[in-house]
Amino acid sequence: MRIVFMGTPDFAVASLDILVQHGYNIVGVITAPDKPAGRGKQIQQSAVKKYAEAHNLQVLQPEKLKAPEFLAELAALKADLQIVVAFRMLPEVVWNMPPMGTFNLHGSLLPAYRGAAPINWAVMNGETQTGVTTFFLQHEIDTGSIIHQATMPIGPDETTGEVHDRMMALGAQTVLQTVKEIEAGTVKATPQDMTGEYPHAPKIFREDCKIDWSQPLDKVYNHIRGLSPYPAAWTELDGKTLKIYSAKKEAANHNHPSGTIDTDGKTYFRFTVNGGYIHAEELQLEGKKRLGVKEFLLGWRT
Repeated sequence: MRIVFMGTPDFAVASLDILVQHGYNIVGVITAPDKPAGRGKQIQQSAVKKYAEAHNLQVLQPEKLKAPEFLAELAALKADLQIVVAFRMLPEVVWNMPPMGTFNLHGSLLPAYRGAAPINWAVMNGETQTGVTTFFLQHEIDTGSIIHQATMPIGPDETTGEVHDRMMALGAQTVLQTVKEIEAGTVKATPQDMTGEYPHAPKIFREDCKIDWSQPLDKVYNHIRGLSPYPAAWTELDGKTLKIYSAKKEAANHNHPSGTIDTDGKTYFRFTVNGGYIHAEELQLEGKKRLGVKEFLLGWRT
């Protein structure tokens, strides 16, 4: 079985690696073009490209997925199956190419949390369970027939980053199981429920990350951990953006207005909210380094 794999970040590497380790025939890897990043604008390769080249896999990096030259290169690979993990939306001419179809790994229990940021939104919404889904691609995004699902808990204090890392391993196992069943011809795909009301997971923009201190304690806490480590929840301090990467919550009664800063100037830096306090533990003021709270307080207002 000839497989083409499509993916870009670290999350996708685990799935590609498990297929390589189990001896599957990866005839091509499609990933994002190299691009400048960071302060020095050094050219950066995707995590998937680095892995693919280290394992002598053929790599294609199309700028446009409908470009005739790319479609010709893809067709020449004669894939029986295409697998998509954390890539980008595919045009029908691409996903409809292989005879066994194209399946995607999505970081939620579909049909819940369709969209670009399923892990973030699940944590932000205080969910206690999530999972992964493999499904065959079709026209509408994240709506194809479900092949496999696997569930996992979300801890009450876990960040999106921590859930992401555990989900990466669960996703790889689910991809492997899906490939085995497709290869054996035993796969049974189930159409998604398109009638119910389910939470969505749209792309996250800067304004989505702003902390609303008037919200209840748990809501604010979930907002912060759901945006950690990226893109990070933020508020304003001294007219500048203050990102809060990690925090703890403290249930308490108080009479302070929401969003009031309370600190001893040495060991804690907390904000009042409805029902208690949010203790910032790792934070970054605009133009400054990311610091632990004690280091931050050494330089703040000195």
